[in-house]
Amino acid sequence: MAGKGWNYMSGAPETDDQQRLRFQIELEFVQCLGNPNYLNFLAQRGYFKDSTFVNYLKYLLYWKEPEYAKYLKYPMCLYFLDLLQYEHFRRELVNAQCSKFIDDQQLLLWQHYTRRRSRLLTPSNVNGTGEQSINQNSQSNGHLSNKIS
Repeated sequence: MAGKGWNYMSGAPETDDQQRLRFQIELEFVQCLGNPNYLNFLAQRGYFKDSTFVNYLKYLLYWKEPEYAKYLKYPMCLYFLDLLQYEHFRRELVNAQCSKFIDDQQLLLWQHYTRRRSRLLTPSNVNGTGEQSINQNSQSNGHLSNKIS
C-alpha cells in the first residue's frame, strides 16, 4: 500500500484499516478511469476544471509503479490516467462524440487483441504445436516490416 497517510479529519496518521480502505477506493477509482463514458460524465460535471481534482489525478500516478499496477484488472486505465494529465485531453472529454470515438477505438483494440491472441494460441493442424501458426503470422506480417525498412 502507499506510504503511511494522514487522516485529515483528525490530523493523526492513518490506521491500517484506513489505509486499506483508501487503497481499495483509489484502486476502484483508477480503474473507472478506463471507461471513456465515465470520463465524459466527469468532464460534463466540471471535475476536470477543478484544480484540486486535477492534483488528485496527478497524485494517482503512483498506480503506474509495478507494486501497485499488479492489482489492476483493467490496465488500460493507466493510459487514460496519463492522458488526463493534459489539459487539452481533459477539455475534449466534455464532447460526447470524443468519448464515443475513444470507446469505439478501445473496443476495436480489444477485439483485435482477442482475435490475434486466440490465433497465436491455437495449435496448428500440421504438427500439433502452435509453432507453425506463429511462424505463419510472423511471415504474413513480415511484408509490412520489409516495406517499412
